[in-house]
Amino acid sequence: MRINKPSLIFFLLISVLFFNSCAGHKSKRSRTETVIKKARSYTGTPYKWGGTTRSGMDCSGLLLNSFNAINYKIPRTSAEQSKIGKKVAKSDIKPGDLVFFATGKKKRKITHVGLVTEVRGKDNIKFIHASSSVGVTESNLASNYYKKRFRMARRVL
Repeated sequence: MRINKPSLIFFLLISVLFFNSCAGHKSKRSRTETVIKKARSYTGTPYKWGGTTRSGMDCSGLLLNSFNAINYKIPRTSAEQSKIGKKVAKSDIKPGDLVFFATGKKKRKITHVGLVTEVRGKDNIKFIHASSSVGVTESNLASNYYKKRFRMARRVL
């Protein structure tokens, strides 16, 4: 059987489109939504330093578990997590970005991390994190407490 050139090109184009959009391939947006959904599933989990389970977890443990939902491995601590991905300007923060804070005595040392869940303007950026006082919760980056302690944002997906 002889195949003409235009038919072969059409077949190859359709094949490429099909295999690039197969069910196993998730878009960046879909992966971000999966990570956020997983993080939100831990809402109300109590805080436990070094914890990674529903009985108690810390901020970096929350992100570790959330990114595991898409088989994306990230480091264990917030300080290590602050070194992955690319730095993002505060004005360019998007859902799925990581936000880092210095909550200890040293104003430059990263001690806390959260995952951006919603952006509705520069003064309405919500992030989920494990707070030592209330456990896994969502907060606003514009709140006085977090605004003062914010150090950077990074995009890993």
